[in-house]
Amino acid sequence: MNTPYAIGDAENKVVKLYYTLIESWNARSAEGMAALTIENVNFIGFDGSLMNSPEEIKTSLAQIFANHSTGTYVTLVRQVYFITEDVVMLRADVGMVPPGKDDINHAVNAIQTLIAVKEKDVWKIASFQNTPAAYHGRPELSEALSNELRQEWNKLKE
Repeated sequence: MNTPYAIGDAENKVVKLYYTLIESWNARSAEGMAALTIENVNFIGFDGSLMNSPEEIKTSLAQIFANHSTGTYVTLVRQVYFITEDVVMLRADVGMVPPGKDDINHAVNAIQTLIAVKEKDVWKIASFQNTPAAYHGRPELSEALSNELRQEWNKLKE
């Protein structure tokens, strides 16, 4: 992980915040996801949907969870970078295993970027973006990412 500041266990707290977000998605908990954010959060979904408050996140994701069978995220944290002692960027690659399946759906692989800020000694999400990892014209990159995520999925199942 890339940490230019001597932060102690702050990096672990930010990584835990990210994994809690992913676990909340996997548990289909819109409320759990919304609870991890600051009031004026900027949250961009895979399809470009923009949510700008915990309430918008809770409402939008609750509708998604009620009307769609969502897959399970499998994630690889790639970078944690401290911009300041109280502002951190985390980048991860993710894949999704569709409901009832046992393999990554490479068509929905994504790169996620999370900006966390420390408010009153608690790390919260200020910004989150989920960008498709389409790799247009470079199928070898898509396949390589899917293979890495598949390995992670297999570890999780053990």
